Amino acid sequence: MGQAAKNAILTPALCRAARGFLDWTQTDLADRSGVSRSTIRDYEGSRHDLHRATEAQLRLAFEEGGVAFVHMEGGHFGVCPRAVQTPQ
Repeated sequence: MGQAAKNAILTPALCRAARGFLDWTQTDLADRSGVSRSTIRDYEGSRHDLHRATEAQLRLAFEEGGVAFVHMEGGHFGVCPRAVQTPQ
């Protein structure tokens, strides 16, 4: 993985975890994000890095699907359910 991976929030493992959390296939993620399934497959298999714009598309799809990315100790990130805003 290159320089882009060092600054990325969405690692291949976290991408797989977020999909699993939402019970999405790679095709589901591709449909929701506009990113090709082959790009998702290759990224999750650590075959190549993502461009920042592609990572942003994937993260937005996950966030709209109900996942939040949280910063954890040691500079790592995790996934959890996004808090639902209730009207006041």
